[in-house]
Order: sequence, then structure tokens, then C-alpha cells
Amino acid sequence: MTSLLGFSYDEAFSRNLGWVTEAEQARLRASRVCIAGLGGVGGVYLLTLARLGVGAFSVAEFDTYALANFNRQVGATLSTINRPKVDVMLEMAREINPQLDIRVFDRGLDASNLDDFLADGNLYLDGLDFFALAIRREVFARCERLRIPAVTVAPLGMGASLLNFVPGGMSFESYFRLEGQTEDEQALRFLVGLSPAMLQMAYLVDPSRVDLANRRGPSTAIGVQLCSGIAATQAVKLLLGRGRVIAAPAGLHFDAFRNRLARTWRPGGNDHPLQRLLLRVVRRRLMQRKTRAVP
Repeated sequence: MTSLLGFSYDEAFSRNLGWVTEAEQARLRASRVCIAGLGGVGGVYLLTLARLGVGAFSVAEFDTYALANFNRQVGATLSTINRPKVDVMLEMAREINPQLDIRVFDRGLDASNLDDFLADGNLYLDGLDFFALAIRREVFARCERLRIPAVTVAPLGMGASLLNFVPGGMSFESYFRLEGQTEDEQALRFLVGLSPAMLQMAYLVDPSRVDLANRRGPSTAIGVQLCSGIAATQAVKLLLGRGRVIAAPAGLHFDAFRNRLARTWRPGGNDHPLQRLLLRVVRRRLMQRKTRAVP
């Protein structure tokens, strides 16, 4: 267990000052950020915000580490295989700030504990598995009802794509339009909605690795780390009320491999004509791949 001996919050985070004021640092210390999922992006979100001096978190995670997590998850090492992700990440976060106030939901989230998870929350960061769409929809809907800003940043290849859902703005459901769709169609709509610019597709060398039907897809630590910087910046702006926040239906997609930044604007979300066209194209490609795979 981490000792408080020798720890000073003011000294530990003094190098933040200059980019934030002393009063703003105190506000970060008093803020609570809710993070669902502590795997790829969620785990590094927790550590990045802890280093920014955010003082309180509510975290939800039920999974354990495996070898397949090594390519992108900050807590995944030989010594943590089969250990609960939430235990490992809390240890790492408290090594940064032993004074953290952390509420733990180690059985994950469902309708029965969402209010407790979001209680006193100033911000929600989405770290859920890509395919956890049912609970993701519930979390974003509850954030909208409670007027809690909700941020999702998707690791796409060697880049990251941002969407912010803010009180009074476009809702998650209005943007992605998942209601009444099959699970496969929801996954497709979520992918296309996250990535209107589709910058990552230009260098996908093996498209067969994108397998929405079997709930699998490729990933990189590069994308995850970029997500963390982008999400933490949104957290600073939303928690401190300083800086322009780009909110859905507007978004950003930065791709480090292609040296490109795309600004996206999709009024109507996935109902926008360009999105409907993109959905048809991606759907057709997936069907062609599936047909070729049948002997």
C-alpha cells in the first residue's frame, strides 16, 4: 500500500502551474471524473488525469489482464496476467497520488448502479470496449439526463477521433442512431459515426483483421496514447470552463501516420447524406468479405 509519508499534492503537481492557475489546479483536485472501462484507453485516462491532479474518480471494470492486452493496455505486463484490471490500475494511480478518492465498481455497470457510478460526477470519459454498445447507450443517456458532459475518443489505427456530447447539445443516440438496429448494424454505425473521415483505412494492410461479426479488430498503443492526450485536454477544458469545446455533431480526427487532421461536421449524425453513403460502402465491403470467406 502506498504511503502518504513524504507526499505533497502541491509539490507533486506544481509543474502543471503555468498551463493552469493555482485556482484551476485546486478545481481539478476537487473534480470527480467517471471512467467506464480501464483497459485500452480507460486505464491510461486514469493515469493521465491523476498526473493532472484530478482528485476523485469513479471507475468501473470487471475484466482481468491477458496476453492479448499487451499491445495497448498500460497495466498489462507479465506480472499482471490474470489480475483484475481495476486492482492494477488503482495501484498505479495511487502511486501517483495516494490521496485519490476512488469509487470502484468492480462488477462493471448496469442499469442498477449507473446513478451511483455517476453520482457527483463532473465528467464522463468513455473507456468501454468498442462492442459494449448496450451499456454504452445507457451510460450516455444517463449522462444526458444528469447534464454531465460525456467524451468519447476512439483509437483508430495510429490516430484518434474525438466526439464530445455536452449538456444541451446533440445526444449520443441522435448522432449514432442505433435504436432498433441489429447488433451488427449497431457496431457498423458506431464505427462509421466515430470516424466520418476514415483516415485510418488508407493504411490498413489486412482488412480481414476488422471482423465486426466476431467482435474483433486491430489496435495500436499509438492510437491509445493519442486518445489519452486528446481526452485529457477535453477534461481540462470541460472541468475548468476554459477553451473552446467542439461538440457533436462536430468532431476531430487526427492521424499521426498520415500527418493529417480532419475536422468533421455531420448534422443529423449517421442520418447525414455523407454518413448514409459511407454506411452503404462499408456495409457492402463487409458483405463482400463475408461472401469470399464462405467455401
